[in-house]
Amino acid sequence: MKIYNGYNITGVRNPVVTMGSFDGVHRGHVMLLSRLRERAVVLGGESTVVTFNPHPRLLVGGFSSRINLLTSHDEKLHLLEQTGIDNTVVLEFDDELRSMEACLFVEKVLAGRLGMKHMVVGFNHRFGRGGKGDFTEISACASRVGFGLERLGSLVSGETAISSTLIRETISEGRLTEANGMLGYDYFVTGTIVEGRQLGRSIGFPTANISPVFPNKLLPGDGVYAVTVRFNGDEYGGMANIGRRPTVNTGGEPKSVEVHIFDFEEFIYDKQVTLTFRFRLRDEMHFPSVEALRDQLHEDRLAAERLLGSVD
Repeated sequence: MKIYNGYNITGVRNPVVTMGSFDGVHRGHVMLLSRLRERAVVLGGESTVVTFNPHPRLLVGGFSSRINLLTSHDEKLHLLEQTGIDNTVVLEFDDELRSMEACLFVEKVLAGRLGMKHMVVGFNHRFGRGGKGDFTEISACASRVGFGLERLGSLVSGETAISSTLIRETISEGRLTEANGMLGYDYFVTGTIVEGRQLGRSIGFPTANISPVFPNKLLPGDGVYAVTVRFNGDEYGGMANIGRRPTVNTGGEPKSVEVHIFDFEEFIYDKQVTLTFRFRLRDEMHFPSVEALRDQLHEDRLAAERLLGSVD
């Protein structure tokens, strides 16, 4: 996959284009990109994704820490590359682009600078100033400018169309199996190991505290999870806790992400690891004593090892 940054786009042959934020690059996106590749082959062109950095929600929200996403920009590019598309064009999402009318963007950027010959859009695609650029408006642009246009239907999970918004909701609520099914892969968080209070070590369950590399990365809902941990090219089983550790948190400490890595003794402060969330084990709980917490952690480890072993 070739990546173009900005408007200096040259050498793309008969671009067949789709456009969007593609947060998470989920199964609905993959279906759209598969169609994009098919049309590019038929039309003798190159499949081309136009996307944005930063994600538009970050600019619209004033870079609020409350806005959380499924993927960082680099993670999104990696997932897009795995779909087999030819090109990705990354445009800076700024106030000028935010205020541009949808049809003007199509005419000036997609048709004018990129030379788009055909466009494939998703079932609910909207863009441009105020989100007014729906399929009806794009169709009018296509007739005037002279490019092909088609719209795909939705990919449904249960009775609901798969979308990044729905997946964010399910992950926030801890509905991990449902979220992973819609993503088409197991959700992951990459972070740096930071020093904690080392309370876990005192009860036989040393943990590593994780600070996400991408500050707007969405964390799964509070609870205990069976995870795999990738570090330095190797993968380990583990169990992660997300929350405020109510049994031992007596000082009002903020929410944290900590992982106990099975059969692992290395000193890894300031190193990066990737947690892949495979199964949700239980809710976070308050226990009457540290001893009761320790007993439950033994049960959690047995459950995590059994579940992780079932998918090896």
